[in-house]
Amino acid sequence: MEPQFHEKSPASFLSRIRDALPDLHRAERKLGAFLLDFPGDLASYDAQELARLSGVSKATVSRFVRRIGFENYETARRAARDERQTGSRHFIAHAGPATLPETLSEEMANIAWTLDRIAPEELDALADAILKARRVWLVGYRISRVFADYLYWQLLKVIPAATAIPQAGESLGEYTAEMTADDLVILVALRRRAANTEPLIAEFDRMGVPLALITDDGCAPDSRARWHVRCRIETSSPQFNHAAVVNICHRIVTQTTLKAGSEARRRLRQIDEANERMGEV
Repeated sequence: MEPQFHEKSPASFLSRIRDALPDLHRAERKLGAFLLDFPGDLASYDAQELARLSGVSKATVSRFVRRIGFENYETARRAARDERQTGSRHFIAHAGPATLPETLSEEMANIAWTLDRIAPEELDALADAILKARRVWLVGYRISRVFADYLYWQLLKVIPAATAIPQAGESLGEYTAEMTADDLVILVALRRRAANTEPLIAEFDRMGVPLALITDDGCAPDSRARWHVRCRIETSSPQFNHAAVVNICHRIVTQTTLKAGSEARRRLRQIDEANERMGEV
């Protein structure tokens, strides 16, 4: 059977496998099914290692990559690596289960990688900007919304002018229309980024609104952001590991609270006292 795709075909690596699977020979179908579950193994291992993990011969691996439209194994491997950078969580899972020590080691390594790439004075300057801003806007979609909301709920205890956007049924234009250069936007944009992320960053840049950008390490440094924190989230488990993202969010909130000083302590005390009177705690 001739290759079904040319190397420049827009078809994704996984879609190539799915399309070819019904017509493959038994051993190749076994490898294809394995890679649909663990495509990251092709990106991470050489042909011999992949053959051993999937229970087929090295010759089967070579035939398989040609049947799905690649010239050789290294070409297919590069395509898998490129697709992994787009954010598909399928590409981070491996057939070999990770032990608890390995998982903890990955988390610590991700946090260390992330913190090594942001200077303490940058976090200090961001905390200053949060406290001085007329309003702080927290923006995030999909999984990123979880971290935007975390920042919102934590910062709200320190500064009253924090808003998480957009809410259900709302458009961002309803908020950007009232933003000024005296505001601050903290945009969390982790894999997979929403389609409107690039136009949104461009709009903030056009308006001159200071931007703090929190992304994963697959995103190249963006000069339009005054602060750009890139968090490593890759792991050998079937899900991204966001320990580094939580760590950065915690550091932003903690540094802001410390810099707010007695005013922050007063506000926290007032919140606790009011909640006690209303039976909220």
